[in-house]
Amino acid sequence: MKKVLLSALTIALIFLACGGGDPASAPPGVDSGSKGSKLFNMHCTLCHGKDGKLGVSGAKDLSISTLSADEMAALVSNGKGAMSPYKNVLTKAEIQAVVEHVRTLQAAE
Repeated sequence: MKKVLLSALTIALIFLACGGGDPASAPPGVDSGSKGSKLFNMHCTLCHGKDGKLGVSGAKDLSISTLSADEMAALVSNGKGAMSPYKNVLTKAEIQAVVEHVRTLQAAE
């Protein structure tokens, strides 16, 4: 019974972290309606949080990243450490959209 309850709780937390997105709940200055925002919410918020600052499992604070857009795209594509690669999950255009969204998190400071 404990395993079933724990599994249900884990699934619920994943759905909450991925968020479907109430645009009003986005951090100030962040475009929550963009494709990049939607992809970020679907794939990245579990570890990075909606504002990029969460830091679960060693995830970096994206709001203070000094990486270039190309470096970010390479990191999303190839992964690093505990972060899985997304080159087989997202298209290059989708990865670029996520990077553009992450750059808005830096501007929202």
